[in-house]
Amino acid sequence: MAPPANRRSGYSRRAQYTIFISYFAGVAGVLLGVVLLVVSFVQPSAFTGLRVLAADLTEPAGHVTATGRMASKDFFATVSGYFKAGSQHARLERELAIAKIRLVEARATAVENRRLKGLLGLAQQSPAPVVVTRLTSSTAASTRRYATLAAGADRGVQKGMPVRSEMGLLGRVLEVGQGSARVLLVTDSESVVPVRRASDGVPAFAQGTGDGTLRIRLINLGLNPLKKGDVLVTSGSGGLYRPGTPIAIVANILRDGATAQVIANPSDSDYVLVDRPFAPVPPPAITPIPDSQ
Repeated sequence: MAPPANRRSGYSRRAQYTIFISYFAGVAGVLLGVVLLVVSFVQPSAFTGLRVLAADLTEPAGHVTATGRMASKDFFATVSGYFKAGSQHARLERELAIAKIRLVEARATAVENRRLKGLLGLAQQSPAPVVVTRLTSSTAASTRRYATLAAGADRGVQKGMPVRSEMGLLGRVLEVGQGSARVLLVTDSESVVPVRRASDGVPAFAQGTGDGTLRIRLINLGLNPLKKGDVLVTSGSGGLYRPGTPIAIVANILRDGATAQVIANPSDSDYVLVDRPFAPVPPPAITPIPDSQ
């Protein structure tokens, strides 16, 4: 048989007291809450002391909680900052590498612009060159020194024409094809160029040695006036090479001359100028004055 839904305490005084006290506590709690609520609306400052006391009692626990919260926040901020700093460092390294490449490109462009401006200035000189063309190849490891031009008879190139870069003399045209030409470089052993010292005009001959240097032979034998670092230019003697074109710098002094390094390096010359052969102006003829009778 199931127990009845409405269970009574019976005649147990202890149970009756327990029920009465629980009801009384509940009603008293409600009344106390109503009274406190009314007092808080009527006079809010009545519980200031209690609030302050409660705040003082809970402050140590709040301080510990706040410290732990800040510590955890700093920890996660440090960890995230570490990973963020690592990614930023890697990004900055990539940007620095790219900046270095751009700087090298800018310097190379500036050098190329200066070279092309110098070449343009040479091309605008009077008399104008026959053609400005590429130097497509040159021998660097041979006893004979030749180079190849990307222009030939189709652009007016002829045998014997001097070839120079913006730095100085390179050689002369040896063979001419329809669309290309072969150049005998000044460093070839068969090349002999009349030169003079730029500072005072000391005459000499520059002969190629086949190893990339020139042998300077003085015309006037005696005390060698050449010094290391002297600049040699073409003299124009005998025609062909226009006077004043730089060709070499004295490197070592010998008893009867010197050895010199060429100024214009074929491996560094992309574009070159082909000039017309230089023809010295003959001195005016002196007409004899007839004797008066």
